[in-house]
Amino acid sequence: MARYISFKEKIKQDISRHRKTIKGLGPGIITGGAGDDPAGIVTYTLVGATTGLSQLWLLLLATPMLISVQSTISHIGLVTGKSLPELTTAFYTKKLTIFMILILAAANILTIGADLEALASIFSVITHKDAVYFLIPITSIIAYLVMYRSYRFIKRTLLVFSAVLVVYIINVFLAKPDIMPILKNTFVPHITMHTAWIIAALGMLGTTISPYLLFWQASEEKEEKKTVVQAKSAHLDTVLGMSYSNILAYCMIISGAAVFFGHTGDIQTMGALANALKPVSSQYAFALFSIGVIVSGLLAIPVLAGSTAYAVADAFGWRAGMDDKVSDAKGFYLVFLGAMILGDIIDMSPVSVVDALYYSQVLDGILLPFLIVIILILANNRSIMGELKNGKFNNIFAALAFVITTVLSVDMFYNIIK
Repeated sequence: MARYISFKEKIKQDISRHRKTIKGLGPGIITGGAGDDPAGIVTYTLVGATTGLSQLWLLLLATPMLISVQSTISHIGLVTGKSLPELTTAFYTKKLTIFMILILAAANILTIGADLEALASIFSVITHKDAVYFLIPITSIIAYLVMYRSYRFIKRTLLVFSAVLVVYIINVFLAKPDIMPILKNTFVPHITMHTAWIIAALGMLGTTISPYLLFWQASEEKEEKKTVVQAKSAHLDTVLGMSYSNILAYCMIISGAAVFFGHTGDIQTMGALANALKPVSSQYAFALFSIGVIVSGLLAIPVLAGSTAYAVADAFGWRAGMDDKVSDAKGFYLVFLGAMILGDIIDMSPVSVVDALYYSQVLDGILLPFLIVIILILANNRSIMGELKNGKFNNIFAALAFVITTVLSVDMFYNIIK
């Protein structure tokens, strides 16, 4: 005879279940927050500054595509217990894995350089000191936290950083935009065949769906040691993280349109953007913007360097994990630290940060459609996934992401060579 469960016991069970679900959150939310890195902030703000609100509908369309791609890689990680480089090595060839990692590492290091410069530029604007003085301290702080603190501490810190990015939602209210044009441009699609509009669309979609996020989330699911039993929790984590990421991006575009549209000037870098923001916004808006940039940099740089380190270590069979001591995972931490140091070198060299961002997007344009095809093949392979192969939602929107990113990448390369 079934035991009668009192209302109080049921409430306790529900609370316990919800606590377990909340404890399982992390990789998706951190990945989503890291997607809005300082370079992304500049990109989204420039989208609003150059095209107004006209691309809000495109960002709305990109949200299910981002969720499907990240959910697919998360599900593969849960079912197989392997990262993407391990899977491509096992089911394809090591040459393919090395090719992917070389492109990923180059793109990530260029982006790290841009993010470090953006972070240093904000401190420079605040303190009126040269940005170069802040590069080494920022790199040292991030390296110390990742290399000498526990994974649990790192995860909690990154989750807090992700939560702090809510300042960009607050910033929208300070900008006081008109609601009706926002709603119209969000739900009524339209395309303007102007070069500036196409370039802005390329930048926005390239920033929204980035290859390093795929590598990072798959590795973090492996780090968390989750199984298919926790698939619902992992899916919720991904949906929340990617939705949060695009809500922040949505707010950045609106703020950029409200503050800068019609008088963009030269705001291609974070320092120029911060200096341009000061005279045309309130003191509180500038303060919240600065806090957001600093926190997003401290969140994104370890994710960029970490995704590079995980990918290289998994490709060569090295021990890898942020819960491992430096002495136990020397190769992993050497790549992690090396990626940040190379980012510093880029910032101290004559290489333009704008050029670094541009070429990182070119490399991402090569890699992303290629990665989407690979994860779709893996996720629908019964010999790998068994009965837990990809669902229709993920397949449809991941395929749509492949088509759109391929078309945009081809257009980008056409414009480069013509």
